[in-house]
Amino acid sequence: MDKIPILRMGAYLLVTIQVDLYDRLALNLEADLVQMVNKTSAKGVLIDISAVSIVDSFMGRIIGNIASMSKILDAETVVVGMQPAVAITLIELGLPLKGVHTALDMEKGMNLLKSMIDSTEDDADEDQTADDLITE
Repeated sequence: MDKIPILRMGAYLLVTIQVDLYDRLALNLEADLVQMVNKTSAKGVLIDISAVSIVDSFMGRIIGNIASMSKILDAETVVVGMQPAVAITLIELGLPLKGVHTALDMEKGMNLLKSMIDSTEDDADEDQTADDLITE
């Protein structure tokens, strides 16, 4: 397997990782996902890692990179399904995954993405209203 499927659901991209990632596959996922965010103008990325049992420092950095690059392209990233052993490993490795939001499962992750995007749009509307008041 050289690619992990990326599904589009409206304004969101969904990635379900069903295998332990080796380095080349992780790099391919990073590149493919960032390209898809750009191509589709996605507002959110949901990454399900519930089937991942091992995360090393490289994989942790890849997840952080995906979140950072997606943010630059105006998309939020939520990681769901993290097993306790994976969370412990990430903390022990000193990888707090800054910029990566987490949720327990897909439903909670989608709700989190929706609330973050709605909040961002509300802030943009408020900024637009403020700009309108200034120019009048």
